[in-house]
Amino acid sequence: MNIKTLRIIGFLEGISFLLLLFIAMPMKYMFDNPILVKYVGMGHGVLFILFLVVLFVVCEKQKWSIKMFILGLIASILPFGPFVFDHKLKKIAQ
Repeated sequence: MNIKTLRIIGFLEGISFLLLLFIAMPMKYMFDNPILVKYVGMGHGVLFILFLVVLFVVCEKQKWSIKMFILGLIASILPFGPFVFDHKLKKIAQ
């Protein structure tokens, strides 16, 4: 696994989080329709775990400090965080 793979998974995880927050959750609470939360939530959960695993592997391969892993972890739980983290990864990859 490499930085490019991490960036792709991070992008997908970020999109799934935004879909969950801004589409699925409002559908559940405003329109009493929880079906999207079930599927988008499951997809987001899988992508979140995959992102953390790939982040750990890339940190080990690149010999990055624990600080970089923690930054990625924090970014993954904040809305729009994965995109900010991706910007940092893009600078590192160049």
